[in-house]
Amino acid sequence: MTVYGLYAREVGGWIGVSTLIRLLAELDVDAQAVRSSISRLKRREILVSERRDGRAGYALSPYARSVLETGDRRIFERHAVTDDGWVIAVFSVPESERQHRHQLRSRLAWLGFGTVSSGVWIAPAHALDDTRDHLLQHGLAWQYVDLFRADYVAFGDPAQQVGRWWDLAALQKLYDDFVTEFTPMAARWTGTGARVSDQDAFVDYVHVLTAWRRLPYLDPGLPAALLPATWSGTIAADLFSALRAGLADPAHEFARSLLDDPA
Repeated sequence: MTVYGLYAREVGGWIGVSTLIRLLAELDVDAQAVRSSISRLKRREILVSERRDGRAGYALSPYARSVLETGDRRIFERHAVTDDGWVIAVFSVPESERQHRHQLRSRLAWLGFGTVSSGVWIAPAHALDDTRDHLLQHGLAWQYVDLFRADYVAFGDPAQQVGRWWDLAALQKLYDDFVTEFTPMAARWTGTGARVSDQDAFVDYVHVLTAWRRLPYLDPGLPAALLPATWSGTIAADLFSALRAGLADPAHEFARSLLDDPA
């Protein structure tokens, strides 16, 4: 999905099977593993089988395109976080429609919501527009869901309450692990006289983006005043931004050389 998200959309959303296998081989993924991944993504309606110019390949579904477009904003854009209240999602779904309940909970978690109680979920107010648009787009805004803007007025300390609504300790560890793993990579690319090939840039960029892209979905984007003093999310985001600045262009050049060569 990292490879499709980065490179498929600029070539019509489709990649030939042979090209995909060549791209993933650079990442030490063998052909059978690629085909297994394709099968899983087809079952999830992310990829659809399609032939172009006599070549077998797979295209992004309309659903996948919409997910990736939302993901671009979440993964690559950094916004100033302000303490302007909360958005509350309140829902009660009958047991006969529990599949809708599961889908709704999954989507809210994907949008960065935390859990106040089983039917009351919360996120910073800046998530409101994306939440409303996403629920409408994916058919999840029906009679059982209400969204509210809210302020917390009593009775606890908000900085303590957010620790109940989100697992910030687990997220902190993920950020720490990201910094530990990829700081040496940044040193390789920013060192004096550093020169690494486009091929190496492609390998490193896909690895770092694959590790990074889930973190912005787990992070609700809380104001600094509500975060632990040891919070390393900003350090991790700065590290990813620096790596992206150094790797994205040469990685693109390498990927495009294979995408333009169907051999």
